[in-house]
Amino acid sequence: MSYLNLGQGIKSLLSIVSIGAATLLGNMQLSTPSVQADPLSSDSCQSSSQDIAEKEHLRESTVNGDEVAQNKYTETLKRQAIQLHDCRQQSWPANQAIWLRLYPCDAQEGKIDEVLDRIVNRGYNEIYLEVFYSGQVLLPKGYNSTVWPSILDSPGKENRDLLAETIKKAHMRGLKVYAWLFSLNYGYLYGQRVDRQNTLALNGKGENSLTFVSDQSQLFIDPYSQIAKEDYRELLKRILERRPDGVLFDYIRYPKGEANQSVVGDVKDLWIFGESSKAALLARAKNYKGRFLLERYLKRGYLTPGDLQEADKLYKLEGSPLWEGKTPIANEMTQPLSVRYERTKDEIWYFVVAHAAQGVVDFLSQAISQVKPYGIPSGAVFFPDGNQAVGLKGFDSRLQAWDHFPKTIEWHPMAYALCDNADCVVNQVKKVVLASANQTEVVPAIAGFWGKSYTNRPSLEIQMSALRSSFPQLRSISHFGFSWQEPEFDKQRKLCKN
Repeated sequence: MSYLNLGQGIKSLLSIVSIGAATLLGNMQLSTPSVQADPLSSDSCQSSSQDIAEKEHLRESTVNGDEVAQNKYTETLKRQAIQLHDCRQQSWPANQAIWLRLYPCDAQEGKIDEVLDRIVNRGYNEIYLEVFYSGQVLLPKGYNSTVWPSILDSPGKENRDLLAETIKKAHMRGLKVYAWLFSLNYGYLYGQRVDRQNTLALNGKGENSLTFVSDQSQLFIDPYSQIAKEDYRELLKRILERRPDGVLFDYIRYPKGEANQSVVGDVKDLWIFGESSKAALLARAKNYKGRFLLERYLKRGYLTPGDLQEADKLYKLEGSPLWEGKTPIANEMTQPLSVRYERTKDEIWYFVVAHAAQGVVDFLSQAISQVKPYGIPSGAVFFPDGNQAVGLKGFDSRLQAWDHFPKTIEWHPMAYALCDNADCVVNQVKKVVLASANQTEVVPAIAGFWGKSYTNRPSLEIQMSALRSSFPQLRSISHFGFSWQEPEFDKQRKLCKN
């Protein structure tokens, strides 16, 4: 997909580029603590202590084979599903979601029921279920046609479909389930495959993201790689077969570096040196001069006035060097070489940044198009500050041009800012709301604990109250994450302790 196929493309520029380039380019555009939740507000739709205890007793009896208890348990789930629906319709927000990761131990009898019951008890009516993360997929091993291993890999459980089971059990409780997937971060094991080395994102130093990211587990692929996109298409196809209620795409970006590596200010900092990305960039040249300068820029990392002279000598019949989105100024070739050089080096820098960011947008657009026939919503998860300019000509290393994500999908900004009150969270959400279109549903993701502040992070009540005051039009909010709210239970689930 070219720039011109995405709205105005380079003509309107990606926001991260336009911030730094508008005045220069002229007519070219281009460990958590254990916290016991306190009683929630009247809008929480939380279950009473009595209802929680009775339901848990019925669940335990059902696991032990009590058929009478099983029937009562089923009736209780149906009744509470109606109660939850009615309560959320009369509360703010109408949809309150929780981010959830399942573990292999959740294959134990009754464990998924216990997890979902706890979620309903807290008044949530939506789950964002992690189905692809750290290079693993929540698909049964016996029916896994993807290049990634299954999360549940225990002998005798090859056919257990935790994703399908969770969706079915969640629906019984009145819960919607969104499938939450990593996107450009394919995981460590993918990067070890000999047959996938040409799909990896590379910077100008020949590095992939495994050595760039501090935890050395995040493996980002080249968004222009057709092989990598086909791998993801197969993954998404299998996830969609389980009929989730929506799909959320995370890691729609490049890796985040630390310290001075958190900013890209040089072409060799960009993750565009993989075979596919480099080929796609050179294909954007509109004449031989443009291609010559792009090749020289990638190879050396900078241009000199002599490069322009060499291009002029090689391609005497051509005028200005051209690439997508560039319209030469009048009489450009009659200007002094020094003037042409200063303009060209700025133009080419912003152009390659735009190319890098466009690959991310294109990848997301392809994934969205695969979800659309199912008639369920897609959403993009992003950092509100992932698209910012830094300094005179630098940019955040993630190049997450979220304000150029399709406005027909849900936007899920991760408003995780830290401050003594909720002002910083409100400001992050405000930035996103202002950039969204009328048809765009903004669903802020906030982090924290009910009833307790922690390390400059206000309680969920305080954050929710501030968001309601500032954005009463919001219909949905999500909380990260279930493991934060149930730390001891989460630890037990990881270790298969009852």
